[in-house]
Amino acid sequence: MSRKTKHAKLQAPKLPKGEAEQVRIRREVGHDFALRDDAFGRKRLAAGTLEAARVYEVSNDGYTATGGIVRVRAVDPLVGIASLSRQQREAGLRYREDFRCSQQASVKPMHWTERVDGGRHGGDIADSVLEAGRAHAAATRALSHRDVATVVRQVCCAEVSINGVAEQTGERRDLVTKLLKIGLDLLAVHYGMMMGRR
Repeated sequence: MSRKTKHAKLQAPKLPKGEAEQVRIRREVGHDFALRDDAFGRKRLAAGTLEAARVYEVSNDGYTATGGIVRVRAVDPLVGIASLSRQQREAGLRYREDFRCSQQASVKPMHWTERVDGGRHGGDIADSVLEAGRAHAAATRALSHRDVATVVRQVCCAEVSINGVAEQTGERRDLVTKLLKIGLDLLAVHYGMMMGRR
């Protein structure tokens, strides 16, 4: 076997252009927590993680060193707010799951048949949907304050960004973030997640 052939076999395949660009941008801005080393010692996106699913865009021809502004697209607000604690994030995700499960009854087509006496049968809502609805209503009551509940519903259920909620409500971004954190703490207490918090 010649040296050229041996060298060609050991050479790493090229990274896809999009992934290489995302790795470069993340390294420039210091967001290398979603990167891992591959078998060839190169930095790659950690496939299958929410962080790797984010798309970083840079203005100014794609270089932060020359004053480009980094924007992140398609980020779940609960994942994108770095200052949230693990309990706050988990409480928000559980609240969202209760909301989504409680909304399933309206998505599934239901077969209704009318009896002669005006009664109906065959149109029951699944117990899991009713339970999720009750759980969501109880968690919403635990939020106690209307402004807190509004912010939490917008971020957790409608997946609106903090900036979007601030624009809708006319409040400052930092106030909206504070209301969200208060609401997520209340939810964490309601769900019993704050027991081991230090």
